Amino acid sequence: MLITAPCVVTLSWRLEDTLGNLIDELEEPVEFFFGGEDLLGKVEEALVDQETGFHTLLQLEPEHAFGDYDAALVFFEQRSALPEGIEVGMRFDSLPRGCTTPGMPQDAIYTVTEVYPDHAVLDGNHPLAGIALRLDVTVRDVRPASEAEIERRSVGSSPFTVLDAVPAGTRRH
Repeated sequence: MLITAPCVVTLSWRLEDTLGNLIDELEEPVEFFFGGEDLLGKVEEALVDQETGFHTLLQLEPEHAFGDYDAALVFFEQRSALPEGIEVGMRFDSLPRGCTTPGMPQDAIYTVTEVYPDHAVLDGNHPLAGIALRLDVTVRDVRPASEAEIERRSVGSSPFTVLDAVPAGTRRH
């Protein structure tokens, strides 16, 4: 079956930065909805009209992956506004109630990057923002999408979404 929207592709991959440092590796193939929200646009472009067994190495510049790093998304917040026991690496998918720094986008996921006695640094950038990536991807299977998948435009949670929720670094599924 050729990869055309809508369908479900099963992929395995190795994701590295341009220096060859491992960022993510799918040990077991994972299903993605093709033609929806599960895959980055450049990945879909490379897969269109391909079939099981297709393999490619993609260079993804920041603008085609997780965006450029934006220093305006880094905020200093008083420790008193943050939960007890805050640590570097903690993530907030919504702002804690006491955060009052003007201009903090409400919909960003914030990573605690530094903790000081009186304040903490919250970074609203994606952990891979500003990083060019190399994605070595192989199509393991292609199947028709179910009605439910077509309606959701997704097979469920995408590892690209998971990357939104964990700090950069080596991860294995």
